[in-house]
Amino acid sequence: MPEDVFKALADPTRRHILDELADRNGQSLFEIRARLATKHGLGMSRQAISQHLAVLEAAELVRTRRQGRYKFHDLNTAPLERIATRWLRTDAAEDDQ
Repeated sequence: MPEDVFKALADPTRRHILDELADRNGQSLFEIRARLATKHGLGMSRQAISQHLAVLEAAELVRTRRQGRYKFHDLNTAPLERIATRWLRTDAAEDDQ
């Protein structure tokens, strides 16, 4: 749902998380936390980052996969593409003429 995507993107911390996943997919919570601290100066608890990741997952912007004891997070751009396509359709511009 586009509303979930906009809600997820409204928070700057979640945008930083997406930036880090765009830079390098398949990160664990530990890796995301370390990158947020070193690159963005965000000293957050694992629980706080997990809550942000849950919002991103609900908006389908992040997918998770488990390998053994580890959970890895991957960026999913499909919801963003759907939103962009909705307003950037070439046929919509032709209909207005």
